Amino acid sequence: MRITVDDVARFLGGRVVGDGGTLLSGIAGLTEAKPGDLSFLANPKYAVHLPATKAGAVLVAEERADCPAPQIVVANPDHAFSLLIETFGPKPVHPAIGIHPSAVVGERVAIGAGARIGAGVVIGEGTVIGANAVIYPNTVVGGGCTLGDDCLLYANVSLRERCRLGHRVVVQPGAVIGSDGFGFVLVGGRHQKSPQVGIVVVEDDVEIGACACIDRARFGVTRIGAGTKIDNLVQVAHNVDVGSHCLLVAQVGIAGSTRLGNYVTLAGQVGLAGHLTIGDQATVTAQSGVSKSVPPKGVVRGSPARDYRAALAQEVGLRHLPRTEERVRQLEQRIAELERRLGSGGAPTP
Repeated sequence: MRITVDDVARFLGGRVVGDGGTLLSGIAGLTEAKPGDLSFLANPKYAVHLPATKAGAVLVAEERADCPAPQIVVANPDHAFSLLIETFGPKPVHPAIGIHPSAVVGERVAIGAGARIGAGVVIGEGTVIGANAVIYPNTVVGGGCTLGDDCLLYANVSLRERCRLGHRVVVQPGAVIGSDGFGFVLVGGRHQKSPQVGIVVVEDDVEIGACACIDRARFGVTRIGAGTKIDNLVQVAHNVDVGSHCLLVAQVGIAGSTRLGNYVTLAGQVGLAGHLTIGDQATVTAQSGVSKSVPPKGVVRGSPARDYRAALAQEVGLRHLPRTEERVRQLEQRIAELERRLGSGGAPTP
């Protein structure tokens, strides 16, 4: 990439503050940037690094007096930076169009135009692969599955039988979709397996992170709604219904038959019990354990999770507990002294 600040501003529809003729040849964060690199400031907590940056130019949401480099003012620097990387950054090297000779393709498989099937891929009988889909090496797609157009499955993904992916679904390496749900019945002192005969349906524009696991339904459907983004190492149990445009951050675990509304955010290491309802636009903060349903737009925290403000108040109280205990101990000593004096007929001291 060799482009001027003015060129970047025109591409993004931004406004230049400073030398628009500065030449840019790379992209980097504020602290790593060198002269000639374009950087960005989106999160205010990183503003402390702006005065010392060596970047050739910086994307900002508003003009800043403490920026030593030319500025490009845009509405959303984070999104603008992503657009630039997509356009000018390094491009992925996908498998070649067609079917690699080492791939194993079952009977009655339909593969759309422009699809790329990598080395060692296994596709089961009766599966349908959409146009321009990309399947990286050593991925296994079970029989009777459906993949929409422009799906991207990276290496070592497992998609079990009859599961369905919509259009433009991205699945990162090692993810498992359609594994058996964790269902057992105790009979005669032994855990007997409950058959898991449902499927997983992943709707359009979902991304599923590395080593995430989404279990097939016991019967019916485990559903991931359109536009939802799932981070690495997330567990979604059988018959869970995840709404549209949700965010499930790393190491989230959702127990069976829980329902998430639309635009729900589950921060890192959140655990949800089964058969709950999490309302639209609700947020569960990191490391919370949720045992009760959460209303729409609710914000909960802690384990067991409770209203965010109440949880914070309790946490503040806990931090003050040693001082409170010491104060109570002093008061108990004073009361004991007063009782002793009164009992002996002496006058209490003020």
